[in-house]
Amino acid sequence: MRIIVLGAGGIGGYFGGRLAAAGVDVRFLVRPRRAELLARHGLVITSPLGDLRIPVETLTGVDSSFDAVLLACKAYDLEAAVETIAPAVGPSTTILPLLNGVRHLDLLDERFGRERVLGGLCHIGVTVNAAGEIRHLNMLQRFVLGARAPSQVAAAAALHEVVARGGFEPILSDAIMQEMWEKFTFLATYAGMTTLMRAPIGAILSAREGEAIMREMLAECIATAGTGGYMPRPEAIAQMTASLTERGSAGTASMFRDMVRNGRTEHEHILGDMLVRARAAGVPAPLLRTSLTNMQAYEALRPAAAAP
Repeated sequence: MRIIVLGAGGIGGYFGGRLAAAGVDVRFLVRPRRAELLARHGLVITSPLGDLRIPVETLTGVDSSFDAVLLACKAYDLEAAVETIAPAVGPSTTILPLLNGVRHLDLLDERFGRERVLGGLCHIGVTVNAAGEIRHLNMLQRFVLGARAPSQVAAAAALHEVVARGGFEPILSDAIMQEMWEKFTFLATYAGMTTLMRAPIGAILSAREGEAIMREMLAECIATAGTGGYMPRPEAIAQMTASLTERGSAGTASMFRDMVRNGRTEHEHILGDMLVRARAAGVPAPLLRTSLTNMQAYEALRPAAAAP
């Protein structure tokens, strides 16, 4: 199976690198500057699960189709990414998006056809340093994929068999939309609260009303998921609650880290989409509304702050 990975950043670089190291036929579709860096130094991963430095195959453009496309871009780059990968998508190509949230599925379905687009998600803490090296921050490397329709079951199983060679134990889920919505529910709360409070979980919980507000935000997101037909399962709610109420936790969402470095964020794709769905379902969501407004105000100031 020939796989093309869009980009070689944190998520695509990490999982694509593990696949390449296992001998899977992987090509990285990257910008010329990234291609030059990878040609000079190889793909470098530092991880508590094992470091990696390997030469990889890169492309700066596509002129033929691939068996699978691994799409791990940021949501705000999705429209450009769709056009970039389009030449790689043939009649039998499988597309596996690993973006946060669920809104991206509509765009991908419209552009390429729902039958080609699987569901997918990952849980991993990764960053890319100034040298272009991928730093894996903890032991977590959860990778889940699955069919969104019965017609995709065979394609999902075939792709899972190949990516399993990467050593990160991918999960083939028979309830992928449920899995995606559970992550969406958790992430909207996690990102919304850490950006709104400008603080990690532990610091928020040290405030007198911190835990109560955290639980209220989670309740808004759970209620919204439930009205959409994806009420989180009890064990998922227990895991979310444990993570969001862990005393002393230094955890922050990637959206918070992007904000700290004055970068673009996925607030519309995560907080904005969750709020749209809450309003459509008549779910009161004052904290979602406040956290989204906070991020929109941040974005309004960001270009001025970034100017020399």
